[in-house]
Amino acid sequence: MEQYKKLKDLTILYVEDDADTQRLTSMILEDYVGRLILAKNGQDALKLFQSHNIDLILTDILMPKTNGIEFIRNVRSSEQNNNCPVIITTAHTEVPYLLDAISLHVDGYILKPIDVDELLSALQKAVLPKLQAVKLESQELLIRAISAFVGGKKIEIIKFLLDHCDKDNIYHGSYEDIIAKINVSKPTIVKTFKQLIDVGLLIKIKNKVYKIHPNIEIVDEES
Repeated sequence: MEQYKKLKDLTILYVEDDADTQRLTSMILEDYVGRLILAKNGQDALKLFQSHNIDLILTDILMPKTNGIEFIRNVRSSEQNNNCPVIITTAHTEVPYLLDAISLHVDGYILKPIDVDELLSALQKAVLPKLQAVKLESQELLIRAISAFVGGKKIEIIKFLLDHCDKDNIYHGSYEDIIAKINVSKPTIVKTFKQLIDVGLLIKIKNKVYKIHPNIEIVDEES
Protein backbone atom coordinates (compact mmCIF):
# COMPACT_ATOMS: atom_id res chain seq x y z
CA MET A 1 0.00 0.00 0.00
CA GLU A 2 1.36 3.38 -1.06
CA GLN A 3 0.53 5.14 2.21
CA TYR A 4 2.83 2.79 4.12
CA LYS A 5 5.88 3.06 1.85
CA LYS A 6 7.85 4.95 4.53
CA LEU A 7 7.82 1.81 6.66
CA LYS A 8 10.36 0.36 4.19
CA ASP A 9 12.98 2.60 5.80
CA LEU A 10 12.46 1.12 9.27
CA THR A 11 14.09 -1.56 11.38
CA ILE A 12 11.46 -3.04 13.70
CA LEU A 13 12.05 -5.23 16.74
CA TYR A 14 9.09 -7.58 17.15
CA VAL A 15 8.79 -9.38 20.50
CA GLU A 16 6.27 -12.22 20.83
CA ASP A 17 6.52 -15.53 22.71
CA ASP A 18 3.69 -17.32 20.88
CA ALA A 19 5.30 -18.95 17.84
CA ASP A 20 2.18 -19.01 15.66
CA THR A 21 1.31 -15.38 16.37
CA GLN A 22 4.87 -14.28 15.70
CA ARG A 23 5.05 -16.24 12.45
CA LEU A 24 1.76 -14.93 11.07
CA THR A 25 2.41 -11.32 12.04
CA SER A 26 5.96 -11.51 10.70
CA MET A 27 4.67 -12.65 7.32
CA ILE A 28 2.64 -9.44 7.15
CA LEU A 29 5.36 -7.13 8.40
CA GLU A 30 8.03 -8.47 6.07
CA ASP A 31 6.05 -7.14 3.12
CA TYR A 32 6.03 -3.59 4.49
CA VAL A 33 9.07 -2.91 6.69
CA GLY A 34 12.72 -2.67 5.74
CA ARG A 35 14.11 -5.03 8.37
CA LEU A 36 12.40 -7.19 10.96
CA ILE A 37 14.25 -8.48 14.05
CA LEU A 38 12.50 -11.13 16.14
CA ALA A 39 12.66 -12.00 19.83
CA LYS A 40 10.65 -14.45 21.97
CA ASN A 41 10.92 -12.67 25.32
CA GLY A 42 11.91 -9.37 26.87
CA GLN A 43 15.31 -10.60 27.98
CA ASP A 44 16.41 -11.54 24.46
CA ALA A 45 14.73 -8.44 23.08
CA LEU A 46 16.77 -6.12 25.30
CA LYS A 47 20.02 -7.65 24.03
CA LEU A 48 18.88 -7.16 20.44
CA PHE A 49 17.76 -3.61 21.17
CA GLN A 50 21.17 -2.77 22.60
CA SER A 51 23.07 -4.25 19.64
CA HIS A 52 20.97 -2.90 16.75
CA ASN A 53 19.73 0.47 15.59
CA ILE A 54 16.01 -0.02 16.20
CA ASP A 55 13.45 2.44 14.79
CA LEU A 56 10.37 0.95 16.46
CA ILE A 57 9.45 -1.79 18.95
CA LEU A 58 6.36 -3.97 18.66
CA THR A 59 6.01 -6.11 21.77
CA ASP A 60 3.67 -8.48 23.55
CA ILE A 61 3.07 -7.97 27.29
CA LEU A 62 2.85 -11.41 28.90
CA MET A 63 6.06 -13.30 28.13
CA PRO A 64 8.49 -15.59 30.00
CA LYS A 65 11.78 -14.44 31.59
CA THR A 66 11.13 -10.71 31.17
CA ASN A 67 7.63 -9.48 30.33
CA GLY A 68 6.83 -6.65 27.95
CA ILE A 69 6.41 -4.00 30.64
CA GLU A 70 9.80 -4.76 32.19
CA PHE A 71 11.37 -4.78 28.73
CA ILE A 72 9.90 -1.35 27.94
CA ARG A 73 11.04 -0.06 31.33
CA ASN A 74 14.58 -1.21 30.51
CA VAL A 75 14.40 0.50 27.12
CA ARG A 76 13.24 3.78 28.67
CA SER A 77 16.07 3.70 31.21
CA SER A 78 18.77 2.88 28.65
CA GLU A 79 21.41 5.44 27.74
CA GLN A 80 20.77 5.35 23.99
CA ASN A 81 17.59 5.43 21.94
CA ASN A 82 15.45 5.50 25.09
CA ASN A 83 12.70 7.42 23.27
CA CYS A 84 12.30 4.67 20.66
CA PRO A 85 8.59 4.38 19.68
CA VAL A 86 6.89 1.37 21.28
CA ILE A 87 3.62 -0.33 20.36
CA ILE A 88 2.25 -3.12 22.53
CA THR A 89 0.09 -6.02 21.41
CA THR A 90 -2.36 -6.99 24.10
CA ALA A 91 -5.36 -9.16 24.92
CA HIS A 92 -8.41 -7.84 26.80
CA THR A 93 -7.28 -9.79 29.89
CA GLU A 94 -4.10 -7.69 30.10
CA VAL A 95 -5.88 -4.39 30.78
CA PRO A 96 -4.21 -3.83 34.21
CA TYR A 97 -0.85 -3.68 32.46
CA LEU A 98 -1.99 -0.79 30.27
CA LEU A 99 -1.61 1.67 33.15
CA ASP A 100 2.04 0.70 33.44
CA ALA A 101 2.39 1.02 29.67
CA ILE A 102 0.92 4.54 29.73
CA SER A 103 3.35 5.60 32.46
CA LEU A 104 6.21 4.39 30.24
CA HIS A 105 5.00 6.55 27.35
CA VAL A 106 4.00 3.73 25.01
CA ASP A 107 3.06 5.11 21.59
CA GLY A 108 0.12 2.78 20.91
CA TYR A 109 -1.48 -0.59 21.50
CA ILE A 110 -3.16 -3.20 19.32
CA LEU A 111 -5.65 -5.76 20.53
CA LYS A 112 -5.21 -9.41 19.63
CA PRO A 113 -5.98 -10.99 17.24
CA ILE A 114 -4.04 -8.44 15.23
CA ASP A 115 -5.78 -6.66 12.37
CA VAL A 116 -3.47 -5.88 9.42
CA ASP A 117 -4.75 -2.37 8.70
CA GLU A 118 -4.76 -1.48 12.38
CA LEU A 119 -1.20 -2.75 12.76
CA LEU A 120 0.19 -0.82 9.79
CA SER A 121 -1.68 2.34 10.77
CA ALA A 122 -0.33 2.13 14.33
CA LEU A 123 3.23 1.64 13.08
CA GLN A 124 3.02 4.62 10.77
CA LYS A 125 1.45 6.84 13.42
CA ALA A 126 4.12 5.91 15.97
CA VAL A 127 7.09 6.74 13.72
CA LEU A 128 5.59 9.80 12.04
CA PRO A 129 7.13 12.32 14.49
CA LYS A 130 10.57 10.76 13.91
CA LEU A 131 10.16 10.83 10.12
CA GLN A 132 9.01 14.45 10.27
CA ALA A 133 11.99 15.38 12.43
CA VAL A 134 14.39 13.89 9.86
CA LYS A 135 12.63 15.78 7.07
CA LEU A 136 12.76 19.06 9.00
CA GLU A 137 16.45 18.57 9.75
CA SER A 138 17.16 18.04 6.05
CA GLN A 139 15.10 21.10 5.12
CA GLU A 140 16.92 23.22 7.70
CA LEU A 141 20.24 22.11 6.24
CA LEU A 142 19.14 23.23 2.78
CA ILE A 143 17.71 26.54 4.03
CA ARG A 144 21.03 27.38 5.69
CA ALA A 145 22.88 26.44 2.52
CA ILE A 146 20.63 28.49 0.26
CA SER A 147 20.99 31.57 2.47
CA ALA A 148 24.78 31.21 2.35
CA PHE A 149 25.27 30.48 -1.34
CA VAL A 150 22.61 32.09 -3.52
CA GLY A 151 24.07 33.88 -6.53
CA GLY A 152 27.47 34.77 -7.92
CA LYS A 153 30.58 32.68 -8.38
CA LYS A 154 29.82 30.57 -5.32
CA ILE A 155 27.14 28.67 -7.21
CA GLU A 156 29.58 28.00 -10.06
CA ILE A 157 32.05 26.60 -7.53
CA ILE A 158 29.37 24.33 -6.06
CA LYS A 159 28.41 23.11 -9.54
CA PHE A 160 32.06 22.35 -10.25
CA LEU A 161 32.32 20.31 -7.05
CA LEU A 162 29.18 18.36 -7.94
CA ASP A 163 30.43 17.63 -11.45
CA HIS A 164 33.82 16.44 -10.24
CA CYS A 165 33.05 14.27 -7.20
CA ASP A 166 33.01 10.46 -7.31
CA LYS A 167 30.13 8.07 -6.64
CA ASP A 168 30.68 8.50 -2.89
CA ASN A 169 30.33 12.30 -3.15
CA ILE A 170 34.04 12.81 -2.54
CA TYR A 171 35.96 15.59 -4.31
CA HIS A 172 39.70 14.91 -4.74
CA GLY A 173 40.66 18.08 -6.65
CA SER A 174 42.42 21.29 -5.64
CA TYR A 175 41.73 25.01 -5.64
CA GLU A 176 43.92 25.29 -8.76
CA ASP A 177 41.64 22.86 -10.62
CA ILE A 178 38.70 25.17 -9.94
CA ILE A 179 40.64 28.31 -10.88
CA ALA A 180 41.66 26.71 -14.18
CA LYS A 181 38.04 26.00 -15.08
CA ILE A 182 36.23 28.98 -13.56
CA ASN A 183 37.17 32.66 -13.64
CA VAL A 184 37.26 33.04 -9.88
CA SER A 185 39.83 34.12 -7.30
CA LYS A 186 41.42 31.78 -4.78
CA PRO A 187 40.10 33.81 -1.78
CA THR A 188 36.55 33.34 -3.08
CA ILE A 189 37.11 29.59 -3.36
CA VAL A 190 38.59 29.41 0.15
CA LYS A 191 35.65 31.41 1.56
CA THR A 192 33.11 29.22 -0.25
CA PHE A 193 34.72 26.01 1.02
CA LYS A 194 34.69 27.42 4.56
CA GLN A 195 31.01 28.33 4.32
CA LEU A 196 30.15 24.89 2.94
CA ILE A 197 31.94 23.32 5.90
CA ASP A 198 30.27 25.68 8.41
CA VAL A 199 26.74 24.73 7.26
CA GLY A 200 27.52 21.01 7.18
CA LEU A 201 27.47 20.50 3.40
CA LEU A 202 31.18 19.79 3.08
CA ILE A 203 33.47 17.69 5.26
CA LYS A 204 37.23 17.90 5.00
CA ILE A 205 38.56 14.34 5.08
CA LYS A 206 42.20 15.27 4.52
CA ASN A 207 44.24 17.78 2.49
CA LYS A 208 42.54 18.32 -0.90
CA VAL A 209 39.93 15.63 -0.18
CA TYR A 210 36.38 16.69 0.71
CA LYS A 211 33.09 14.83 1.07
CA ILE A 212 29.98 16.60 -0.21
CA HIS A 213 26.56 16.20 1.43
CA PRO A 214 24.19 14.62 -1.16
CA ASN A 215 21.41 17.13 -0.45
CA ILE A 216 23.53 19.93 -1.83
CA GLU A 217 22.31 18.80 -5.25
CA ILE A 218 18.88 20.19 -4.38
CA VAL A 219 20.49 23.55 -3.64
CA ASP A 220 22.02 23.47 -7.10
CA GLU A 221 18.66 22.76 -8.76
CA GLU A 222 16.87 25.59 -6.96
CA SER A 223 19.57 28.19 -7.55
